[in-house]
Amino acid sequence: MVNRPMAEIIHGQTPLTLRPDATVQDACKNMHTRRFGAVLVVDEGGRLIGIFTGRDAVRCLAENMDPSATSLDRVMTPNPHAMPPETKAIEALRLMRDGGFRHVPVVRDGLAVGIVSRDDFRGLERDRLEAEIELWERI
Repeated sequence: MVNRPMAEIIHGQTPLTLRPDATVQDACKNMHTRRFGAVLVVDEGGRLIGIFTGRDAVRCLAENMDPSATSLDRVMTPNPHAMPPETKAIEALRLMRDGGFRHVPVVRDGLAVGIVSRDDFRGLERDRLEAEIELWERI
């Protein structure tokens, strides 16, 4: 299927979530262990408040911050673009392309329920996006 809903892509997924006071080191250890490229930063009620990615970890190191003493709320992207589970795959791909990022949190009523990355999409979904890009470039 070319246009799966996000709910199908994240089905059975347990997203990696941490609180904003967790350290960059904690996040990186968890990302490494679970082989994830991002952490959803949530408040005590599970509401999405930010996202921490490998790019944020690189920036932390490049700016000589101490990963064991730097909390996620200092380096995360606050209030990231997110989509509800009913959103179609092509919409998430468009958002990633237009926004220049690799991950999109999936939220229901503000609560983090999953995350998708570019690698989660099938060839036909990617092909459809490429065809759209080619069409717009011709216009």
